[in-house]
Amino acid sequence: MGSQGGGPPATSPGQQLRALFYVLSPGESAFRTVEEVPDYVDKSIPFFITFIGLEFAVSWVQKRKLPGRINDGISSLSLGILSRLPDVLFRSVDLISYIYIWDKYRLFELPWDSPWTWYLTLLGVDFAYYCFHRISHEVNILWAAHQVHHSSEDYNLFTALRQSILQKYTSWIFNLPMALFIPPSVFAVHLQFNLLYQFWIHTEVITSLGPLEWILNTPSHHRVHHGRNPYCIDKNYGGTLIIWDRIFGTFEAEDAKVVYGLTHPVNSFNPIMLQLRPLAHIWNTFWATPGFCSKLSVIFKGPGWGPGKPRLGLPEEIPVITGKEVPFNPSVPAYLNCYAVVHFAVIVDFYTELLATVTVLSQGTILLRIGFIILSLTSFGLLLENRSKAGILEITRCLVFIGVYKLGYLRSQFSSLGYAYE
Repeated sequence: MGSQGGGPPATSPGQQLRALFYVLSPGESAFRTVEEVPDYVDKSIPFFITFIGLEFAVSWVQKRKLPGRINDGISSLSLGILSRLPDVLFRSVDLISYIYIWDKYRLFELPWDSPWTWYLTLLGVDFAYYCFHRISHEVNILWAAHQVHHSSEDYNLFTALRQSILQKYTSWIFNLPMALFIPPSVFAVHLQFNLLYQFWIHTEVITSLGPLEWILNTPSHHRVHHGRNPYCIDKNYGGTLIIWDRIFGTFEAEDAKVVYGLTHPVNSFNPIMLQLRPLAHIWNTFWATPGFCSKLSVIFKGPGWGPGKPRLGLPEEIPVITGKEVPFNPSVPAYLNCYAVVHFAVIVDFYTELLATVTVLSQGTILLRIGFIILSLTSFGLLLENRSKAGILEITRCLVFIGVYKLGYLRSQFSSLGYAYE
């Protein structure tokens, strides 16, 4: 049930694959300490890539078209990388807070190696996720972070990786009741499994899973959650299980063709803009709204609220779907798309190398690498929007790259590519 020392145990490819679908048994994924728990998420990156390729192949066979666009796909991956960068510097806030409550205030201790503890934690983590996810849609300041995940107008496995950099700093609160009796090592496993399970349900190539649709969150259920059709709004919040939505009245079955994205699209591929523009909107609305109580309502009521409206806004104000909606898709020359793909692949190389060597790097080198990654992702977003000044930023980025690479602050996993990069 896990190693008794010497760092986290190795996981086989088969175990890592089954972790994506939450089908590892308690005996395979129970550990005495948090330090022994494998990093299932980072080790799943090869499977993410494999499944994305498989989705492309199946979509081409089924519909004779690819499941997404280059600009939206790079945007989603950029947001995924951006959301993981704080974890390079700091331990997960979920675990820090959980371990603190466990050490100081736990009421009793369930056995870490009991299957009953494992299954109870599965339910507890998923219910906590349902509560947090629902509140993230119903409280404007939390929605400002969570909307990043909904901002794609495509729906594919790239969308699963489109994550908020801010959301993790509020979600931890909902897990704390479990810290009163469930060991941190068990919680750390299920926190990852719950996240990994939600990767494969972001696809249109799987239609229905039959009787499993009654219990599990499936691609069909989650397509509804990502829809901006009026019947889709604020539905199907479950992570792994759909039973919470059925119990609390937030379930909706897939019906009319789902149109994806936000009811009021941000229309940007710039990862910084996608993260921060909703916060700027709340800031401006807060100061423009008269009355102290109304100002507080701007922050803590739903994103559709306004003076004189109910807490979650008026359903009739949700834009009607005509079926003629056109996704944000600026015209960009083919060579520029190719350029963005190649240079994004280089940044992915540097990012994965950073993850592999972070423990031996100085704090200054880590910060410099993170800064260059953020600069690069921002530049790619502006290029894909065909912004007039994107070229100036990209030239600056390339000059910065030459400098930091020659000085040894950037390193590739593939030393043979050094000359090609320069």
